[in-house]
Amino acid sequence: MTPTPTLFAPLFIAATALFLYSCWKRLSLTALGRPEERLDNLGQRISDTLTYAFAQKRVLAKPSGLIHVAIFWCFLVLMVANTEFLLHGLFPSISFTRLPDGLFMPLMQMIDVVSLITLLAVIAAAVRRLVAPPYPEARTFEAFFILFLIATLMLANFGVNAAKISTMQGSTLALAKSIMPVSGWFVPSIPAGSAKLVHDLSWWVHALVLLLFMNLLPLSKHFHIITAIPNVLLRRQDNPPLPEREIFKADNRFGVDQVDGYTWKGLLDAFSCTECGRCQMVCPADQTKKPLNPRTLIAKIKHNLMANGQALKQGQKPPVPLIGEGSDSISEEAIWACTTCGACLQACPVFIEQFPKLIPLRRHLVEMESRFPEELLNLFENMEGRSNPWGIAPTERGKWATLLGERPYEPGKTEYLFYVGCAGSFDARAKQITVATAMLLDKAGVSWGILGKDEKCCGDSLRRLGNEYVFDKLALENTALFKERGIKKVIVQCPHCLTTLKNDYRQYGLQLEVIHHSQLLLHLVQDGRLKLPKTVDLGRVMYHDSCYLGRHNNIYDEPREALALATGGALVEMPRNREDGFCCGAGGGRMWMEEFTGDRINLVRTAEALEQQPDTICTACPYCLTMFDDGIKDLQADKVQVKDVAEVLAEAVLR
Repeated sequence: MTPTPTLFAPLFIAATALFLYSCWKRLSLTALGRPEERLDNLGQRISDTLTYAFAQKRVLAKPSGLIHVAIFWCFLVLMVANTEFLLHGLFPSISFTRLPDGLFMPLMQMIDVVSLITLLAVIAAAVRRLVAPPYPEARTFEAFFILFLIATLMLANFGVNAAKISTMQGSTLALAKSIMPVSGWFVPSIPAGSAKLVHDLSWWVHALVLLLFMNLLPLSKHFHIITAIPNVLLRRQDNPPLPEREIFKADNRFGVDQVDGYTWKGLLDAFSCTECGRCQMVCPADQTKKPLNPRTLIAKIKHNLMANGQALKQGQKPPVPLIGEGSDSISEEAIWACTTCGACLQACPVFIEQFPKLIPLRRHLVEMESRFPEELLNLFENMEGRSNPWGIAPTERGKWATLLGERPYEPGKTEYLFYVGCAGSFDARAKQITVATAMLLDKAGVSWGILGKDEKCCGDSLRRLGNEYVFDKLALENTALFKERGIKKVIVQCPHCLTTLKNDYRQYGLQLEVIHHSQLLLHLVQDGRLKLPKTVDLGRVMYHDSCYLGRHNNIYDEPREALALATGGALVEMPRNREDGFCCGAGGGRMWMEEFTGDRINLVRTAEALEQQPDTICTACPYCLTMFDDGIKDLQADKVQVKDVAEVLAEAVLR
C-alpha cells in the first residue's frame, strides 16, 4: 500500500489526539496536589537539567547506565528523523532531500549510524534484563515489548533506506552506500523487482509502530520519557530535604492520609519514575527484607492517584485508602521502616523524592490517629516532659563536665556553644566522646561553653517520626533561647543535631554557624593549635560514613583526614562508602524502635565491616557508634573496637 497523506493523515490525527488525551488524563491528576513553588533559581535549575537530564550524570554512575545513555542520545537524534518522517507522510514536499548536499549527506549518515547504535543498545538492554536484571520483577512483558518496538523502528528505517538504495545504479549507488553504510548492508537481501514492496511495507511498519509507541508512553512506566526532564528541572534544590513546617491551629488536619495531600510536584514524581530499581538496591530497609521498597512506594502512590483521581476531582472521598494493606496502598509497617538515610534520593537519576513522602504519612498516623509503634510511646512522653529520650532530669545534662569544671556559655564572652545533645549528655558510652571532645577543645584554647540544664533536645527524631507537634514546641523554645543568648557558633558531635540546628531551624528564622566536631578538630590540627606528638596504633582502621553527616550534609573528607593524621596511615574503606555508604539503621527515629522483620540493619552493616578484617571501626556519630557496638557484640567480634573520631584524636594528642 503506497504511503499517501490521504491514508496517513486520519491515522496520525487520531493517534495524536489519543496521545494528547492520555497525557492530559494523567498529568491533570497532578493538579489535585497542593501548590508548591518550584521555579525559583531558574538559572541553576537549567544548569542542573543539562547536567543530570541531558548529560545523564547519575545514570552514568553505574556501568549499565551506558546503555541508557546511548538510547537516550540516539533518541534525541532520531527525534529529528522521525519528525521529518511524520511531516513527509502528511506533506510529501517536506523532505530532507531538499536540503543542500553539504547538510543532507552528513545528516543521513548520522541517522544511519545512530540507528545502528540504537539497535545494538536495545539488544544489550534486553540481554541485561534477561541475564542480570536490576531486580527480579524487572523481567516484564512491557519492558521487552517496548524494546521490541524500538528495534522494529530501527529495522524498518533500514528497510525504507535500503529499498531506496536498491533502485540506484552506478556512481549514485556507490555514493548512497557510502552515505548510509548500515542501510547499504541490507540492499543485497532485497529481491529483484521488490524494492517498492519492501519500501512501502517498511514505511507502514515504521509509521504504525511509531504511533503505537507514542501512545504506549502515557500508559506505561515509559511515560518518564516525557516527564523525567521536567522532573529534574523542578527538583528540590535544598539538601537535606526538609519537611514542611506545620501550623497548629484548631480544625487543621496534619500529615497526609490521601494522595491529594501531597504537592503537585510530589504527584509528578509518581509519573516520572523509570522503575530502574536503583533506589531499591541501596535502601537499607529493602535490602534487609523489610516491607519498604522505595520503587514500589512511588508506584503505589501513582496507582493510588489513578484509582482515586476521578473521585477526588469530584470532591468525593477516595475509594482506595492511601495507608493500608491493598496493592494500591502503603502499609503501616513500610511507613515505619524508613531510616531517612537519603540513599534513595542520592541514587535516583531523575531526582524523585522517595523518603520525604513517608514523613507526612507518619505525621498523620501520630498526630491525627495516635497510631504508632508502641515502643515510641515512652520516647514521645519523655521528649515532651523532659526533653530527652530517656526521661532523665534536665539537671543531669551537664554532669559529664564535673571533672572539667563549670563551663556555662556566657553571651558576649564565649565564642562557641558546645551543643552536647542528648546522647552526649546521658548515654554512658557517648559521654566518653563528649569528654574527649571537650578536652581537645581546651588543649587548643578554644572558647566554648554549654547550656547545661537549659539545653533541650533538638527534636530530630521527633520530626522524622512524624511528631511535628512536640518538635515544633522544642524548636520554638530552642530558637528563643539561642536568640536570647546571642548564640551564633555551635559545635556538635551528633550529625542529627547538626542537620537539625543548621538546616531545620532555618524554618524558624534561626541562622547558625554549626560545625561538626570532626571538622573543627581537623582544622585545629591543621592550624597547629592541636599538636600530634605521636600517632596512635589502632591496627587496621576503618571509617563508617554517617548518613546524616555524609549524604545529608556532604561531610566525607574531614573525619577521614583527622583519622589519617591521628593514626599515621591510610584507612581501610568499606565496599559501600561515602555517597554509597550503607545506613547503620538508627536514622529516622529508628534508634528508638525494634526491628521485628527481616535482618537487623546494624548487623548487616557490621558484618560488611568485619569482612575487611579491621581492628578498629571509627564513626563520627553517637547513633552509629551504638549500632556498631551492639553489632560487634551480637556477632561476637570482641577483638574489634569501635571509637569516635574525637577519641582517636584524644589518644594521639593527650596521651
